[in-house]
Amino acid sequence: MTPTDFGFLPIPTRLRYDPDKPFHFGLVLNIAFGFASTFTAANLYYCQPLLIEFSKSFDVNYEQVSQIPTLVQAGYASGLVLITPLGDLVRRRPLVLLLVLLSTTFTVGLSVTTNLRLFEALCFLTGLVTVTPQVLMPLAADLATPDRRGTALSVVLSGLMFGVLAARVLAGVIANFASWRIVYYMAISVQALVLVGAYFMLPDYPAKNINLSYFQILGSMAKYAVTEPLVVQASLINIASSACFSAFWVTLTFLLGGPPYYYSTLVIGLFGLVGMFGVLVGPFAGRLIDKLVPWYATLIATLILSISQAVQTAAGGINVSAVIIACFGLDAARQMQQVSLSTDVFSISTTARARLNAILILSLFIGQVMGTSVGTVVFVQHGWRACALLLQAWQGFQLVILFLRGPHCPRKHWFGYAGGWAARKLVQIETRPGGEPEKTEDGLVQSGGPRVPGV
Repeated sequence: MTPTDFGFLPIPTRLRYDPDKPFHFGLVLNIAFGFASTFTAANLYYCQPLLIEFSKSFDVNYEQVSQIPTLVQAGYASGLVLITPLGDLVRRRPLVLLLVLLSTTFTVGLSVTTNLRLFEALCFLTGLVTVTPQVLMPLAADLATPDRRGTALSVVLSGLMFGVLAARVLAGVIANFASWRIVYYMAISVQALVLVGAYFMLPDYPAKNINLSYFQILGSMAKYAVTEPLVVQASLINIASSACFSAFWVTLTFLLGGPPYYYSTLVIGLFGLVGMFGVLVGPFAGRLIDKLVPWYATLIATLILSISQAVQTAAGGINVSAVIIACFGLDAARQMQQVSLSTDVFSISTTARARLNAILILSLFIGQVMGTSVGTVVFVQHGWRACALLLQAWQGFQLVILFLRGPHCPRKHWFGYAGGWAARKLVQIETRPGGEPEKTEDGLVQSGGPRVPGV
């Protein structure tokens, strides 16, 4: 019987799963994953620079349209919890195709509706299904060889972050010269390209946990979130790091728009380009992550984050060069940190990577909300220096949490430095349950011998 998607759509022959001939995850496919992440993640941020245009178009006040970004993010958070874990339960290829098809369809609705309530509902639904990058990241980890897993994740994450930064810039520029609806017409076009590309390039991969139900998957995700020391450690670091990142970029508008700079909105928007250059460094940092035990890669990234924030704390409100250095350093190091944490956490279980990834992304979301709200209040009430000092404290908190567990701390230990201090990652031969040799990364060295991945 010919393998199909959705029971009727034939899968191209070269993309069909064959256990005897593993699919080669090369650079072209890796970059395709990155582009897919860019054009889908952008859905979450197109609306942010368009709020004034929405208020004019729907003939309502600013307060009524201010909840649109919140609805998009609420939908995204719901998708992280309810949809992303499906990557551990069903085949990822049809899941990705369905998600992109739905997000494209909802974007068509956004581009044509004249009813604010319908627009808001579609914003929530669009956010709900815009979790394609979070399905692709664990899939990239599964397809990539252990010695290139960090690089593979870096490329996908670079695509995601590029979409986050580019969406605001593109939406603002387009809306400045044409109707805001053109932004969504563009979004429809690029998502249609992603859909076609996914059909002809995305390899089929079998479901992992066919013996589990959907609710068992959700329950096990909650269990991982509270019983795995490495997951808890990575989540706490993620929360603080995401809070710093979000607070910096949100308050940057206030800093650059006021004394001593008084920059225009257009000039302030150009600082996003500096962040984009930082994102482009990500894949090169991935090569470093592939060579090091993830703990050391996380340490390097966190130190760079602290140094970049220290530059901002010292002179961010005095000299614009400090702001530029901080923009670049924070973006580049934040990405390196997230990839190293993901690489480490993914090593816990090869069959639970979608759930583990969902936990990490939820921690990022929590940090984003915390940083945006707290950072804005501190900046408005106490000024840029107080806000920068708060972010510096959060950077220090990350180092404290990281140093609670050493680079080779056994998986179930909450604290300690057992296992030594070796920095280079070892790649060894392990055995699948069926006896077939498999190369796996020794990111977490167990004191009792080699680790065999399990649920």
